[in-house]
Amino acid sequence: MAFEATKREWGELYAFFRLLADGYVYAGTPEAKRNESLRYPVAMVQREEHDGTRRYIIEDEEIHICGENMDKRIPREDFDAVAHLVLEAVKNSRENDVTSPDGVEEFLDEVAIYDLESKTDDRTDFHVAFYHVDTPLVGFCVRSKMSPMFPLLDGGRSANFKFEQTGVKFASPTVSKINAFGEEDDVLGRMLMIERLGGVLKFNDAADKIFRSNLGLIDLHFPRVLGEMARAMHLEGITKVSELTEYIKVLNPLKIKDEMITKHRFYEYKMKQFLMALALGMRPAKLFNGTDSAVAGMLMVDGQGEMICYQKADRDTFADFLYHNTRFEKGSTNKDKYGYLERENGVYYFKLNVKIGLLKR
Repeated sequence: MAFEATKREWGELYAFFRLLADGYVYAGTPEAKRNESLRYPVAMVQREEHDGTRRYIIEDEEIHICGENMDKRIPREDFDAVAHLVLEAVKNSRENDVTSPDGVEEFLDEVAIYDLESKTDDRTDFHVAFYHVDTPLVGFCVRSKMSPMFPLLDGGRSANFKFEQTGVKFASPTVSKINAFGEEDDVLGRMLMIERLGGVLKFNDAADKIFRSNLGLIDLHFPRVLGEMARAMHLEGITKVSELTEYIKVLNPLKIKDEMITKHRFYEYKMKQFLMALALGMRPAKLFNGTDSAVAGMLMVDGQGEMICYQKADRDTFADFLYHNTRFEKGSTNKDKYGYLERENGVYYFKLNVKIGLLKR
């Protein structure tokens, strides 16, 4: 009997099967292309299943599956065939829920895979041993452009920034009129209305104290940089992180010397530090002390099923990739509680939210 799963679930399974079938993965470039001169041989993939940890050891013609309740060998070509079936099903479906192709469910039963998404608490999808089964494992998360991707930063209201409303003191009816303006997600409309009525939105701080402290590890003034980027996303319509950083270099909200901006590339450096921290473990509402999480790399699958990998071992390439392939996104104003004037201790604040995701193209 066929079953349905989301494209994201199928994407993780596809990446897993593709690694086992190929026995290698190419490194990625900063431009999200395959680095033809750098191919990593895969010796083993470790994955969490319903009955515990499984090790999938890649041999010449077979995959040796070892677990608490399992010890068997499956031809590698079977993994290749099923990966191809999954890829075609996902590519050809216009819906997010995709029905399992003929033969896939039977294969999953044979290899005793019942969770399409690995069940872990450390945010990894699986671990990979390169070169030899005894080399240190690298924890990977999978991102597939064939499905909606988890954002790098999706902190909800914990990732809000406060702007103090100054310039003119608004009466309560005026505040109500501003907050009632436009559709629910018309944040720009309300910002422009405040401006037309003589108000000024002055950056205040990150709304959440834990997120504020986490950002302080990047730089004590980094909350202002992110907040001004969020403002520019709405007012200027710029979303790509690299382009927003160029905008910030001109705006120079920290009022640092030109030499720091041009020669030391201060703003690019800080943004790359931040993106790497997000990729390797930082969360807005969880205390971050600079220690990386179990995630040590990212597997990227493009719209045609080609897969490349980034690892913190090659930190510069990983950071450049994130810098050039991420964007600011708009979260739900209702869910994330931003985009309205709110009174706090007699002062009105306007909150903006920061959400950062990977580019789909």
